[in-house]
Amino acid sequence: MQKETTNFRRSAAVLSGLTIGALFSAPALAYVGPGAGISVLGALWGLIVGVVVALGVILFWPIKMMIRKSKAKKAAAAGITEEAPVADAAAEQAQSDTTTS
Repeated sequence: MQKETTNFRRSAAVLSGLTIGALFSAPALAYVGPGAGISVLGALWGLIVGVVVALGVILFWPIKMMIRKSKAKKAAAAGITEEAPVADAAAEQAQSDTTTS
């Protein structure tokens, strides 16, 4: 119980101090140039574009998989099978090695 009272008093003291400091402080009279504003807008624009692109990729992923499956079904119906080009190249290399030696 005493710990809660101490935390409450500390929080109240900090809040009171910040309020009094804000009420009686003088204006800062600072100048923020246009370069800072352009930098903030550029960072914000980059953040927005990044989020939109990430969402687009996530939303397009299932559509891309459906397109791939439909192409695979059409190829299977036509009797076309995909062969691995790397395996073909390795087989050709092995065949050429045996014929030359």
